[in-house]
Amino acid sequence: MKDISEQMKDIMLRIKSRRESLDLSFQQLADLTGMSKSTLQRYETGGIKNIPLDKLEVLAKALQTSPEWILGWNRKMDDWDKAVYKFFPDFIPGKNYISDVASENKEEDQATPLPQTNVFMRPVYDSISAGFGVIAQDVPVDYMPTYITCPSEQDKYIWINVHGDSMSPLIDDGSKILIKKQTSVDSGQIAAVLVDDEEAVVKKVLYNDNTVELHSVNPYYPPRVFKNNDVTRVQILGLVKEVSKALQ
Repeated sequence: MKDISEQMKDIMLRIKSRRESLDLSFQQLADLTGMSKSTLQRYETGGIKNIPLDKLEVLAKALQTSPEWILGWNRKMDDWDKAVYKFFPDFIPGKNYISDVASENKEEDQATPLPQTNVFMRPVYDSISAGFGVIAQDVPVDYMPTYITCPSEQDKYIWINVHGDSMSPLIDDGSKILIKKQTSVDSGQIAAVLVDDEEAVVKKVLYNDNTVELHSVNPYYPPRVFKNNDVTRVQILGLVKEVSKALQ
């Protein structure tokens, strides 16, 4: 189980222990959930590393518990959690997945010092459109020290101020995102995207047959779907590499 995360190992044990405490066989649990025995067995052995939310809810009901208990969460799922879990199954409330801006209130002995090499001052732009030259006002509003693994690629990295909550709670209003300029990303990655040569946004990009989908994390923003010839309306500007949250 070398490639299985510690969180997934815990989920596997929770499912198994709950099933056994209810004295349910795989066949009985399959009858209760409508899932196949092989699928349920793979949930317990790590053969399936991510459990879709709809399956998780059905499984929890059959095991007479809650999705939160199976995931090891300490609070009830709300709409925000469900939206994030849909895109990021390893999500745990309270865990820091993205780098926070260094706080002045942080104890000095807890602070992580910046590396002494490969740190470059990279520009901060007030919008994606400005950072990628979509609009004329493309002057940086600030600069941030940025660790870049490959110094020869430093010019590909820029910071963007985030305005809006469509990607919240993963990327909050007022955050800064570090973007590496590139013209393509893999399906499922979060990217800076230009639509119709004028609208620049940050979205999770999903590719299907002759289709490009742009998804927000915030459930109140519906996905945008571009099919067939309309996929040419979408241009990838860069890949989101890091998020720095604003101090509250």
